[in-house]
Amino acid sequence: MEYPALSPPPVAIREIPCFKLLETDKTLAFLDINPLSQGHALVIPKHHGEKLTDVPDDHLSEILPIAKKLVVATGAQEYNILQNNGRGAHQEVGHVHFHMIPKPNETEGLGISWPQQKTDMEKLKKLFEEIKSKV
Repeated sequence: MEYPALSPPPVAIREIPCFKLLETDKTLAFLDINPLSQGHALVIPKHHGEKLTDVPDDHLSEILPIAKKLVVATGAQEYNILQNNGRGAHQEVGHVHFHMIPKPNETEGLGISWPQQKTDMEKLKKLFEEIKSKV
């Protein structure tokens, strides 16, 4: 068992045991120690940032390719890639991390609800224009 090598390492993450699956200069992937299903893994940038917007783009470039490798390595046919930002969005650890969670059956893996809101097309168009002008 190893510990993640982060620069600079937040104390909370530095103290968590780590079963390292893959490591590069910018990224670390390891098994989740409280998994939702077999093969549940985390992929994290080594650059410390609490939220996604705190991490420079060049430190995020390997995240999805590594998550894809983990999907293939675990043989997951159905899975979730999850990333939360802030306590209200269910982020428990103050360091950006992406979950790769196999969903082998109805009871294992991530369970979610999707409370859709009724759409007002005029408001949606206004929101679209506002966001698009800032991208």
